[in-house]
Amino acid sequence: MSAELAQGLEPGARFRCDGCGNVTRFDVVATDRTRRYHHFDLGGERTIEEEEILRRDVESVTCRWCGRDDAVRVEVAPSADAG
Repeated sequence: MSAELAQGLEPGARFRCDGCGNVTRFDVVATDRTRRYHHFDLGGERTIEEEEILRRDVESVTCRWCGRDDAVRVEVAPSADAG
């Protein structure tokens, strides 16, 4: 289920709790493996200019409203429907 829940973190998708109808508040426990381009200026200040997610493992998604983790599903976000 990790891969399916990870889709909810992608643009154009969102989570929905079928238990209470929540679509705005979730606790997500995930591990990301990333590649980042770090740019350090001469003073040592760092800026991350590019980031690529190589792998994302979602361990759990829990609804903040009702506390359920067994009723959360991924759906197309409304803005993605319109575009």
